[in-house]
Amino acid sequence: MKLSVFWRWWVAGTTSHLGSAVGGVALPLTALAVLHASAFEMGLITAASYLAYLLISLPAGVVVQRVPLRGMQVGLDLVRALAIASVPLAWWYDALTVTQLVAVALVVSFANVLFDVANQTFLPEIVPAAQLQARNSLNSGTHAATQLGGPSLGGLAVQLLGAVPTLLVDAVSYLISAVLLRTLPARRVQRPAERPPMVTMIREGWHFVLRHPIIGPSMWDATATNFVCGAMLALFPYYLVRELHASPFEVGLLLAADGLGTLIGAALTTRFTNRVGTARGLVVAAFVGVAGALIIPLGTGAVAYLAFAAGNLVFAGSSVVLSVTTRTYRMLASPPALLSRVIATVKFVSWGAIPLGGLLAGALAGPLGARTTLLIFGALTVLSPIIYLSTPIRRMRDLPLDAAPELAETRV
Repeated sequence: MKLSVFWRWWVAGTTSHLGSAVGGVALPLTALAVLHASAFEMGLITAASYLAYLLISLPAGVVVQRVPLRGMQVGLDLVRALAIASVPLAWWYDALTVTQLVAVALVVSFANVLFDVANQTFLPEIVPAAQLQARNSLNSGTHAATQLGGPSLGGLAVQLLGAVPTLLVDAVSYLISAVLLRTLPARRVQRPAERPPMVTMIREGWHFVLRHPIIGPSMWDATATNFVCGAMLALFPYYLVRELHASPFEVGLLLAADGLGTLIGAALTTRFTNRVGTARGLVVAAFVGVAGALIIPLGTGAVAYLAFAAGNLVFAGSSVVLSVTTRTYRMLASPPALLSRVIATVKFVSWGAIPLGGLLAGALAGPLGARTTLLIFGALTVLSPIIYLSTPIRRMRDLPLDAAPELAETRV
């Protein structure tokens, strides 16, 4: 029964991720090729795509505890499908603007926050604790596969159909996800007998994360990394199209290097952390990520293409090791009653850095150029290993799972 539920849940997520990967190429190319967006406008679209993590992540953790998960997730899939479908519709009537792209990105980001918190809260309910690392690696590997194939398919579709019509693939993927999720049994997270005020519940999750010796530093590391990722998300299409003069298909192929790196990282994470230890693995992966980020904007011509793909692959591979390891640890170390609020707190801080990085990168790329801006942000990734080396994690081989229950009893 539980296996069946997991695999239907997994297929729904895989379908929407593949559509999003295709849309992730089509949307920026719509802005660049159809609306001739500037670097700053690209930064605005990226910022809007992640702004909701700053605005509603904290209350999202409480909402997920109080609302039936299946109905909410199906509704959010439908909202995302309608928002994306509005772009081709406006284009058909010759009314598409950058403002609408920003608005669509904002609507989708709000839906994404609630959906992602609900999804991560649900996973530990259907997977035994001993299998969480493997299932998280599977999810990361699946996401990597969609990121590998999706951009290439998206680039090819844009080349053949145009950027705007290709967005319909993304809209349809959300509809398929909604249909699959609707077949799952109704599921509710465990609710407390009393319903404290939302502010009190948010504060409990916030205090747990900040006081935790592992989850807290991991959140700050993710924040530094995601700040750089925000710049990359904003500038990669702009850099490839405007400075490297890549075609839509070449853009798709080059962006697919991220998926290949993620796939490799997901496949090796469990074996790697078993060999070197989960704590040591975080430190090593953080250093590897610095090298990858600095390689991305190097070279000219064919060398620049190769450097972009290689650097993107290395940076993505290291990032997935960090992500899978810390995400699994959060699920195991957080009390079940606090899990959704812990996830929401981490997303609020770490993913909230993405729109800030995107806005700053868009503003800097105008006067400095995309290549120089990417080099500056690449240098900032050195904060990641510094954060881990400044905490007790530097003296550990493995992350101490048995410390979390004591923290939950004494501090929450």
